Amino acid sequence: MTAEKATMALGRRVYGLGVMALGVACLAFREFDPGQPVPGHFPARTALAYAAGVFMVVAAAAVEWRRTAAWGAAALTVYYAIFVVILMNGRFLLTDFAVFVTYENIAMQLAIAAAGLIVYANTAKIDAADAALAARLTRLGRLAFGVCALVFGVAHFVYMNNTASLVPKWLPPTQKFWGYATGVGFVAAGIAILSGVQARLAAILLTAMLASFGLLANGPVLLADRSSHWNWSESAVNLAVVGAAWVVADSLARLGREQSSLLI
Repeated sequence: MTAEKATMALGRRVYGLGVMALGVACLAFREFDPGQPVPGHFPARTALAYAAGVFMVVAAAAVEWRRTAAWGAAALTVYYAIFVVILMNGRFLLTDFAVFVTYENIAMQLAIAAAGLIVYANTAKIDAADAALAARLTRLGRLAFGVCALVFGVAHFVYMNNTASLVPKWLPPTQKFWGYATGVGFVAAGIAILSGVQARLAAILLTAMLASFGLLANGPVLLADRSSHWNWSESAVNLAVVGAAWVVADSLARLGREQSSLLI
């Protein structure tokens, strides 16, 4: 494997590790991921939570290996897009459509589905005649992720007090400064990815910003209360979305090389 291919595989593997961590948390706490809301009275709920956890672990593990990555990514894309986004979270659009956190929660799960679609499109054995289909699927995944980034940015402004409280107090100049700055960063990255203007640079910077959240925000919260399923889930989701942003950046790097080859 060349150094370039190895670098491009890192995003996929970080993504897989994040989803795998979500599945492990489901199994450890015998509960669905908080981002996958299932009514408490749902029949055989605990058994289904175990099944969901096992599924996420197995599918994410498949993403880690090149030969099975396409199958694992396809499975995660279908699961997150249909079951998590539409069936589990989509119903809240009817009851909580006026609450912005509804859209933030959906965007978080959609970002994971979008990355799965990009991984599938770039690892499946697609004939040259179907290369256009792979390009369309990749573009669809990038556009979906770009919309998610916009939603994340708006959420920072809507819930500024909550956002600022997660910023370490020792970080100058103020907690709210970084709350606003990261919100602007999300919005700028979303616009860049959707428009294609400096999209790869935006995706790289977004990946770095999300990774810093894991170290400076989610990490300390998790260490403060390691018995909380919510804290473990938030850290795992952050890792999965870091991987998703990295996958988007990788796909844009590939797009740039393909466009350059056409000009030669």
